[in-house]
Amino acid sequence: MNDSVRPWEADPEAALARRLGKSPLELGNTTGSPSCPDIWELSNGDVAVIGRDLTEVYETRLPEGVSVGGDERLVIIPRNVLIAAKKDIPDA
Repeated sequence: MNDSVRPWEADPEAALARRLGKSPLELGNTTGSPSCPDIWELSNGDVAVIGRDLTEVYETRLPEGVSVGGDERLVIIPRNVLIAAKKDIPDA
């Protein structure tokens, strides 16, 4: 097996298919415009998260066994965004 090939890669062709949970405006996480934070299911079933990029803040505090790759970002979303999305996320 080629070590440079990862078992999963993000598909840049996948479209934003449906919002998981409520809009940022409905949750009171934005004012005046429907901007981040948000969670979306993609057309291929993967999930896109829109939030604040705090990769640099957390990179020295990651638990053992956790890493953020050079092409990845650690994104923070409010708790209420994930709770609102729970009803739209299947159990399996």
